[in-house]
Amino acid sequence: MQQPDLFEPLLAAYRQVQIHDEGISNTKLYETLNVANGERSPVGRARQPHNLAHRRVRWHQQTMKAMGLIERVPGQRGTWRLTPQAQQDPELTPAPEGVAMVACSTNLGCAIWVRSETLISQFTESIHAIITSPPYPLRHARAYGNPSEEAFVDFICGSIEPLLKNLVRGGCIALNLSNDIFLARSPARSLYLEKLTIAMSQKLGLSLIDRVVWASNKAPGPTYWASITRQQLCVGYEPVLVFCNDPVACIADNRRVLQPHSPRHAQLLARGGEQRTARYGDGAYKLRPGSFSNQTLGTIPKNVLNIPTTSKEVAQSRKLAKSLGLATHGALMPVKLARLLVEFLTPPEALVVDIFGGWLSTALACEEAGRRWIAFEKMAQYVAGGSLRLQHCEGFMASFDLPGWNEAPFRTVGN
Repeated sequence: MQQPDLFEPLLAAYRQVQIHDEGISNTKLYETLNVANGERSPVGRARQPHNLAHRRVRWHQQTMKAMGLIERVPGQRGTWRLTPQAQQDPELTPAPEGVAMVACSTNLGCAIWVRSETLISQFTESIHAIITSPPYPLRHARAYGNPSEEAFVDFICGSIEPLLKNLVRGGCIALNLSNDIFLARSPARSLYLEKLTIAMSQKLGLSLIDRVVWASNKAPGPTYWASITRQQLCVGYEPVLVFCNDPVACIADNRRVLQPHSPRHAQLLARGGEQRTARYGDGAYKLRPGSFSNQTLGTIPKNVLNIPTTSKEVAQSRKLAKSLGLATHGALMPVKLARLLVEFLTPPEALVVDIFGGWLSTALACEEAGRRWIAFEKMAQYVAGGSLRLQHCEGFMASFDLPGWNEAPFRTVGN
């Protein structure tokens, strides 16, 4: 099982929990990250038992110390706090109103530095899918800002509505959203997801065709309600709401994302399917000789997707972006998740639009899947950082020059 990258969870814990003058003790930090009682294994020549999760936390602390993000609290053993540098939000440059600039392009698409409302009403090309991860309605906004919970539904509907005229019949809209939105000073969850679903139906005439569950190795949370008051379980997933303008004509096709058969099912196919007769669930399910004998190319994925939040490619991208002085994006949709949505919801050579492009995860997924794409991103530093992820794509061109292009060992994206 892939271990989660603790860098972002640690940084989030220091930012969310710490009392600025006192910092956070390692004991409190272990509790916050749910590793207080982790597995103990023999380590080193002495083979003394140590909590391996604690060692990983301390290793990341040393990395963060070297980067100037945290410092020890004088006179307190095992207690750290954010440095003044880390407490400052990174500088971001929003696109001026009415301005649009192509930040980078490839043979398949382009990323535009723009406020999406500047262009979407002028869009004329047919769109097969809108796949995006909008800014969540967080109570404490990230550096790039976000609408409030009260304004979120109108914000999303207003951002999508101008593009509906371009969405082909059976085209889909996939929104990666947050499950961690709570009422003020309460462990009660917001109903913003339900309100958005109803508004997308009643205001925009769209139909909900699925609630995909993205189960990830995200940091334990909600920090206060799960780790402090203990009134909540840790959230382990985010929802992806998928809508369609004409469900009967929906162009999604799960044959484009079939997964390999399990060894057990492959053996069943090899011997000609079931050899027995059985009934299950009060007769609702029946097995007959020959059941599951049809040879198929793979198994249909379930709508619960286990995908890590981080990857080697993201780590390399962040390292290069930091070396160039670019603010890194702290809330990326994984390319693996975006690619499955792209391939499932659109046929080859379709056009996918991302109206909240961020670090261009959807764009990179389209490059890997052979789909055309257009991404809008408001913040200059993000679209520049996202461009770093696309620099090896065929036909790549950038409208700006940064020292260090082509210096990182990025994977090469095929046609």
